[in-house]
Amino acid sequence: MKFNLFLAATALAFGAITTTPVLAEEVTLKLWSRADRSGPLRAGNIVTAADQLNRAFAAAGSDTRVKIDLIETNAKGFDADALDLLKAHSVGDTPDIAVAAHEWIGSFVEAGFAANLEPHIAANAAMYADIIPQLWTSVMYKGDRYGIPQDSEVRMFFVNNDILRKAGKSEDFIAGLPAAVEAGEFTMYDWCDLGAEAVNSGAAKIGWVHRPNVGPDFQMAMAAFGIDIYNDDAAKLQITKSGLTEYYGWLKYCVGNGSLPADMTSYSWDSTHAAFRGGDAMGKFHGIWNVGAQLEAFGLTGEDDYFHKLTWIHAPAGIKGGAPKNLSHPVVYVVGDTPNKDLAALLVAMASQHVPNTAHAVGTNHTPINYGQTAMPEFQDGGWALIKGTPMLKYAEFMPNHAKIGQYNAITYTGVQAVETGEMTPEDAAEMVIEELEVELGDDVIILD
Repeated sequence: MKFNLFLAATALAFGAITTTPVLAEEVTLKLWSRADRSGPLRAGNIVTAADQLNRAFAAAGSDTRVKIDLIETNAKGFDADALDLLKAHSVGDTPDIAVAAHEWIGSFVEAGFAANLEPHIAANAAMYADIIPQLWTSVMYKGDRYGIPQDSEVRMFFVNNDILRKAGKSEDFIAGLPAAVEAGEFTMYDWCDLGAEAVNSGAAKIGWVHRPNVGPDFQMAMAAFGIDIYNDDAAKLQITKSGLTEYYGWLKYCVGNGSLPADMTSYSWDSTHAAFRGGDAMGKFHGIWNVGAQLEAFGLTGEDDYFHKLTWIHAPAGIKGGAPKNLSHPVVYVVGDTPNKDLAALLVAMASQHVPNTAHAVGTNHTPINYGQTAMPEFQDGGWALIKGTPMLKYAEFMPNHAKIGQYNAITYTGVQAVETGEMTPEDAAEMVIEELEVELGDDVIILD
């Protein structure tokens, strides 16, 4: 009865939880998370939420207490960690809450691990009202939400303004570049032409660089050419041969005009970073977490100094009048479909509020999950890069919530390598990639044309 009274009080502040679980005096919730030094509050905020809930129980005169059993794994990455979690679930050792990369949600749902959170979100709407709407896409599977975004990021194109100035570009051109991209006036081909102009004028040694290995960054470039790699209704990956040919054709164009190194895919990460941070390359596409290293490399002292030197733009549209794109890769909370799922979901909701999420975001250089966080003192006091990056999420794409997206990325990357090195034409590379996707992914991929 005491717990029910507490729930009634909690409902006034947070909204009613979906059902009233029957609880013993001490309820143990299993929390699964990688031992991640770079993001200790991903799990830590859940532990803190449990402490807050226990203080509320005590204030309400309830003997109920929540205990968190933290399961920290030594997995080297989120993919390995997700596989370990699925193994644990398959033998009945199902956690109540898991910290995971969002693209595993589909596999979690199909395995019967992830709880559908639509009833919880609807019943606690006030707790989620300020979440950046685009982030919900990252936790959707077959039309429903099976997770809560825990953090976010933005990957974009960086531009060296000083190189543009040396190439003869005006301050008006530089200042207007982001708006031109958002309006669809400055395209991906214009990007390569700008890089070639910088090289040909002697202002830059390299036009632009991209990541030198397999990874999700290429998805925003593909999306700029209208390639939608996921079919939501069928919950399958998909590809269009015509779109892939156009995308690879753009890469060939960039190598051909001298803006993109033909041996880009043989670079190391160190040489890729050095090309841009050393002032050799006009542009680079990667993530917002690069800002700290850029400040140090260029000897910049703050926001004004930084944005005089560098500009951020989305991946421009593939054609005039199209929409730009960027990429975000949220880490999420997933609630296990366990007897304690409603209580677990309440702790996730508490951990997702502005104060705890800000402590994680500012401490790890992640953009927030709630719009209002950017007005908080912690963001205002030195978090200028995160504040500037948050509006860019309007154009964010997300990796599909499909277990084979890693294979998909690896196969499409072979086409990038083949075209950039001149080993294949865009048409032949697209043909090769389509055939490989069909062989490797089978029924998990839809060939659109």
